[in-house]
Amino acid sequence: MSASSLLSFATLFALVSLSLGFLMTVVRIVRGPTLPDRVLGLDMLVAIAIGFISVVAIRSGFSLYIDIAIALSLVGFLATIAFARFILARGLPSQTVGRAERASGERKPKPDRAKRPARSKRGRAR
Repeated sequence: MSASSLLSFATLFALVSLSLGFLMTVVRIVRGPTLPDRVLGLDMLVAIAIGFISVVAIRSGFSLYIDIAIALSLVGFLATIAFARFILARGLPSQTVGRAERASGERKPKPDRAKRPARSKRGRAR
């Protein structure tokens, strides 16, 4: 087996693997139950696109594709940071429920002390 045929087989295998990963990531983005799942899927799509560009650069021999992959990685990183800040600004669903209760003036009932077991001085239940 010569080096060129080994390189051709390896790049073909990488392209097939990246294609499968791309399809699974698209399914995760479509089915993702929450927004963070979808954001993570979009970040993964950027990583797979960088992999595609890198494999094409190896197959074609043009080193310009590597520069494009580096630029795409920087843009993908900034997009991930922006999405993360957006998610943090929205708040989690459990936090928004707590905020709504505080805004309406409702308070959580305090636990009944009679239901708890009595404690000794050492902190153990009697």
